[in-house]
Amino acid sequence: MAQVSNGITHILFDLDGTLTDSKPGILRCVQYALEQCGCPEPDETRLYPFIGPPLYESFQQFCGMTPQEAEFAVKQYRVRFAKTGMFENAVYPGIPELLQQLQNAGFILAIATSKPEVFTRQILDHFDLTTYFTAVAGSDIHREGETKADVIRLVLSRLGLPQQAPPHTVMIGDRKHDLIGAHACGIPCIGVAYGYAPDGELEAYGADAVVPDVKALGRLFLYGKAETTRASL
Repeated sequence: MAQVSNGITHILFDLDGTLTDSKPGILRCVQYALEQCGCPEPDETRLYPFIGPPLYESFQQFCGMTPQEAEFAVKQYRVRFAKTGMFENAVYPGIPELLQQLQNAGFILAIATSKPEVFTRQILDHFDLTTYFTAVAGSDIHREGETKADVIRLVLSRLGLPQQAPPHTVMIGDRKHDLIGAHACGIPCIGVAYGYAPDGELEAYGADAVVPDVKALGRLFLYGKAETTRASL
């Protein structure tokens, strides 16, 4: 079993903004959904807050929609996403090599993402990433309102780990929702600064470490050290 200076053996990864750069597909699908709702937004920069959080929550928070309107918007988003949007995406440089190195070192890797699980598995297959992960968990496409903590508990269950404060386990993500969810489950969380978080968000929400790039993330696990703005692992 893999051991680094902090004793971590299980690593949970977010997907969007952590393993893949999915911004183009997400923004275009949000624009499509808003068009179908009669409130088009041609300026995609105004939609950046949609990247990372659960869609159902985002349509209400950022567009002032009612729960019923948000449910309709999410369904419209997924119409385009299922056909086109999920593949308007790219794996961050260095990620496949990092996953291979971590797997070779004996770490047990898993996915915990707010993206619907049905899409998550298709994306992992499309980019030849599936074989790196012992377990995959995403949200339920038929049930809105799941939190990141719910998804993390699901993947912990699939790994055969306690759903609260599992030992030797860490989460890696790029937004506050990853931090909030991980800490709610009693798990430390490493923030990746190359993702979609606004400046200062990862630190403000208590990231246990923040790494600047994929290489630094690898050094943290493979050699027990990395360039971080904060580290308490």
